[in-house]
Amino acid sequence: MYNKSIDRLLQIMEELRAQCPWDQKQTIETLRPLTIEETYELCDAIVKKDWDGLKEELGDVLLHLVFYSKIAAEENQFNFEDVIETVCNKLVYRHPHIYSNTKVENEQEVKQNWEKLKQKERKKSVLSGVPDALPALIKALRIQDKSKQVGFEWDTTAQVQAKVTEELAELQEAMDEGDQTHIEEEFGDVLFSLVNLARFLKVDPELALERTNRKFIERFSKMEEIASQRGSSLLDMNLEEMDALWNLVKSK
Repeated sequence: MYNKSIDRLLQIMEELRAQCPWDQKQTIETLRPLTIEETYELCDAIVKKDWDGLKEELGDVLLHLVFYSKIAAEENQFNFEDVIETVCNKLVYRHPHIYSNTKVENEQEVKQNWEKLKQKERKKSVLSGVPDALPALIKALRIQDKSKQVGFEWDTTAQVQAKVTEELAELQEAMDEGDQTHIEEEFGDVLFSLVNLARFLKVDPELALERTNRKFIERFSKMEEIASQRGSSLLDMNLEEMDALWNLVKSK
């Protein structure tokens, strides 16, 4: 079943590349921003738990993978089958507890073995696999997760909490000094330590912040709606009046 569907998609890609003026002009560079957009749309469907949307967005991402592979084949680099074989070989190699005789006790040991094998392949830093272009919050999470695999990690949540408190105190010192560069540096340290705390609390910081963003948007929109029903606008209100509206929306 899968082969038939994939073959159909590959055939459609061939036809589009040969006949559609827009598809003919695309390069890996022009596709890149579109791929980023599609990835965020996929993430949006995940946050909303929109299964129909998830199905559609996964298809869009798959189309991009096929598109890149088609362009690569035209450049005599690789094709879609090579992409599949490469990831299959990687998965088998990096799961020796499944496909070889390596023994693991838990998820953490699986991740440690994964990082060891990746480092052996590349012979670079443990952190070399973190893409430079990742959004900063996700990047911080990945950096911490990878450094953990070599044992560079706090032992308890209390230690991480203490670190957050320490960084907040250093931020306050920078604020008292009034040095904007130092304030930015210390603020970054606070965010980094909070991401670390999120890991220990088993919270995805990106997802948590996005849910808070959505909650704020929903509540703020309700405030605007209530103000409009009262024949007013937030622009006509002072902070105390808007705060009262905010509390009203929260209570509901």
